[in-house]
Amino acid sequence: MMRQAHKRSKLRTRAVVAAAALLLGGGGTAIVANHASAGSAGDAGRSEQQNTAPAAMTISCPDVGDRLQNVPAAAQPAVSQGLSQLDAQVARAYGRLTGAGHDAGGHDAGGHDSGRDAGGGHGSSGQDGTDAGADAVLGDLQQQRTETIGRISDSVRAAGNGPAGSGADGLTGLSGCTTREVSTAAADDSSRPLSSRLGDRGMPGGPSRADFADIRKAPAAKRTPATGRAGSTGTFTTVCGRNENGHFNPDNVIVTPGVRNGAHHMHDYVGNKSTDAFSTDASLAAAGTTCTNGDKSTHYWPVLRVLNGKAAPDAKAPGGGNDGNMGTVLRPSSVTLQFRGSPVTKVTAMPRFLRIITGDAKALTNGLANANASWSCTGFENRQLKDKYPICPDGSDVVRTFAFQNCWDGRGTDSANHRTHVAFARADGSCPRGFRAVPQLVQRITYDVPAGVPFAVDSFPEQLHKPVTDHGDFINVMPDALMAKAVSCINSGRTC
Repeated sequence: MMRQAHKRSKLRTRAVVAAAALLLGGGGTAIVANHASAGSAGDAGRSEQQNTAPAAMTISCPDVGDRLQNVPAAAQPAVSQGLSQLDAQVARAYGRLTGAGHDAGGHDAGGHDSGRDAGGGHGSSGQDGTDAGADAVLGDLQQQRTETIGRISDSVRAAGNGPAGSGADGLTGLSGCTTREVSTAAADDSSRPLSSRLGDRGMPGGPSRADFADIRKAPAAKRTPATGRAGSTGTFTTVCGRNENGHFNPDNVIVTPGVRNGAHHMHDYVGNKSTDAFSTDASLAAAGTTCTNGDKSTHYWPVLRVLNGKAAPDAKAPGGGNDGNMGTVLRPSSVTLQFRGSPVTKVTAMPRFLRIITGDAKALTNGLANANASWSCTGFENRQLKDKYPICPDGSDVVRTFAFQNCWDGRGTDSANHRTHVAFARADGSCPRGFRAVPQLVQRITYDVPAGVPFAVDSFPEQLHKPVTDHGDFINVMPDALMAKAVSCINSGRTC
């Protein structure tokens, strides 16, 4: 009897979490006090005395894409569709759990209605999830993930790459997910200037006050002493504009090629004019470019939005409001794309069509192993924030910086999980064994953010728009002669 009462108490608490999301307007995470119980007036009184910190609920699932070891070309379309479906399933289950009710990718990768295939309820607005409780939501989600992961594994096997070395069998144990609470309490009052718009407990779906920090209070980086070894000190900069031509889409041709809205958040592009879900090496090579030197490479990152309460043009579109991304898209003030050398050795040319992802769009739930976000303000770039959005002084712009992996394995232009073919140099500047130094791309994007207005990067809904989930993408489509020039400039110590 006591066990049943305890279970009912937990379910009532979860119901309050979901109800709070509805009261806050939907579209994201419920942010409520993390009380021990919400079952009675007496419980509420005791909870108020506890003064527990506010928290947000999210769903954490193993990242199937990151575990892939080998995907034959024939299996790639099915794998891409499956990965996109998994993301939609988690987002929709998250919507049920919190009562968010947004579409969260209402169609699967093949264009079919996937309401049933993404956490149950035929695209439920959240009421079913609230009634059933978190256990039922997670159970439905696990069933759907099991089916989708099974199809991914089957497609890898059917392509002639059996279980040995493919990782196909190991995927079957990745279907289970859990709920977790994330604190929304700021460590201090450094984000107080935002409180009038953001509120003490944050926005539904994130971010919260805890996600912002005054850049002037961040520690300054220590200078790294010179090693005295023969390095490559030059730089090569390619100028590709600020996306003045309005190239946006919610695709991700690296992770989910051939899938519309495969990213489930909006991307901002510079460089290659044609990049979308269906781009190929040949189509990229044949396309035009916004770069002034003929560089046809593609650079993209999630858009930044100001949370000013105004409806964006994509408020009811895939990648925008349908996927939990609200607010007005900020256009960059500047974009700088620079390639740098190694402190200990000469660099060799990148292969054409090399694909690199830096950072992790799911770092909140995956952990920080692949996270590589870096936020700052103009005039303060010796201070970098990895897990906070910066509050910049008047007249200072927000800065996002992506320093990409600078070592390549010398074999493929991509890998199954899009990570293992490249690596970061070790602390002493040398590449891991079996890797060689290549020019390091550094994308630097600045934004003129209105004073006192909160902002957030586009993300998957369950990632709560956390700054640590920021990430950048790059496909090298430089003509070979241009890459050779870049390598020469870097190795000879010139600024080009």
